[in-house]
Amino acid sequence: MTPIHAAVLTISDSCAAGAREDRSGPALVSLLKARGWSVAHHSVVPDDISAIASTVSSLASGGFNLIVTTGGTGVAPRDVTPEAMRTLTTRELPGFGELMRAEGAKKTPLAPLSRSFAATLASALVLCLPGSPAGACESLEAVAHLIPHAVELLAGNTAHPPVVS
Repeated sequence: MTPIHAAVLTISDSCAAGAREDRSGPALVSLLKARGWSVAHHSVVPDDISAIASTVSSLASGGFNLIVTTGGTGVAPRDVTPEAMRTLTTRELPGFGELMRAEGAKKTPLAPLSRSFAATLASALVLCLPGSPAGACESLEAVAHLIPHAVELLAGNTAHPPVVS
């Protein structure tokens, strides 16, 4: 099994400016570590397409096979994470976003406003999650069971394990 080496990136103008505490990033780091996955990077960037794309690109080339972003997936004018990701990712995985929104809708009627999604960048899986701590963690939990297999496939290990239901 390919070890999961994760990086967390918080995308927020106010957190980057020091005007607000980043709570989502640390919550995701804790959740990832609780699953036994290594997390060797956590940083904050503003809601800026070039800053987001540059940081994620650097992380993907830095040996991380799971990059988790939090923030910038809503519909406000400064929410540009999906646009930044689409400038550099290889393939979008629509099922991840569909599953995150479906699970989120069980707790909040606002879940369909999220533009959370997943995509690939080289051999990394990139997850773009909501900016609230609860939304970010619930979205990650909704797709966590898919991550190890996706990471295996991206590493070139294409043998499929038996499906257990």
